[in-house]
Amino acid sequence: MSELDFTAEGTVFDIQRYSIHDGPGLRTIVFLKGCPLRCRWCSNPESQAPEPELFFRASACIGCGQCVPVCPVQALSKANPGFVDRTKCIKCGECTKVCPTEALKRTGRRMSLAEVMQELRKDAIHYRRSGGGVTLSGGEPLMQSAFAKQILMACHEQGWNTAMETTGCTTREVIREVIPHVDHLLMDIKAINPTVHAANTGVDNRIILENALIAAALSPNPVVRIPVVPGVNDNVTEIGAIADFAKLMPKVNTVHLLPYHSFGENKYTLLGRRYPLEGVKDMRPEAVAPLQAVVEAAGLKCVIGG
Repeated sequence: MSELDFTAEGTVFDIQRYSIHDGPGLRTIVFLKGCPLRCRWCSNPESQAPEPELFFRASACIGCGQCVPVCPVQALSKANPGFVDRTKCIKCGECTKVCPTEALKRTGRRMSLAEVMQELRKDAIHYRRSGGGVTLSGGEPLMQSAFAKQILMACHEQGWNTAMETTGCTTREVIREVIPHVDHLLMDIKAINPTVHAANTGVDNRIILENALIAAALSPNPVVRIPVVPGVNDNVTEIGAIADFAKLMPKVNTVHLLPYHSFGENKYTLLGRRYPLEGVKDMRPEAVAPLQAVVEAAGLKCVIGG
């Protein structure tokens, strides 16, 4: 086992406490920044770019103008649509330091392993009492594979359970290096049809499916997760194909169907971007029932939600 390096750093965009949907028990989720996919339904668009980004909340802006002179590249002006000229902005965060209402806010910051563990120790009593632990998510946590491995190893040193939500879009070497440190693998599979996958995520799924087979063999508790998205994979053909593939994955006996929701739509506005699925309505749980039947017909346990 490699030595722990508490000075090792990664980019974290959120640490969320008291989760009950991303592994057993009460969990703390560490969200690592960066993702090779561009899923059209992504609810954390601030996770996609590896570097910190700038949120601008127009409703909180009081027009004081204190941010304008501190911007080193003159990216801020009332004359700009959306106030921030995203083509100029270097995401340095200087403007956020003087904004009195936090209308301007930087998302994502560099943290050392020591700093992450300091945050996680605050919840250690909940892990012990509930059988919970720490989950890595993103973005795609394996884009920061060395840092992810350090967090997982440090958690195991504390006796904490570990989980990871991943797309598997990485190299085989990374899968073999990191997944043995994951107690509960939450493997996201969006589609089996490569055309459907590429059209809706921006990447081919060949390496994802290959890595899913390897990762499931390396983790003691693998689960397949399917975000069910209208017009993408909300049909028996695609869900049936994923269920058939899940049966090939070692030790997988459970599939989670995650009905589409638009909770992250506002974040696109904060980033000055348009939401790709604008106007698509959230899925009701009963709309997923026919797809649940398909999964169960394949001999797999099916859970709606996390």
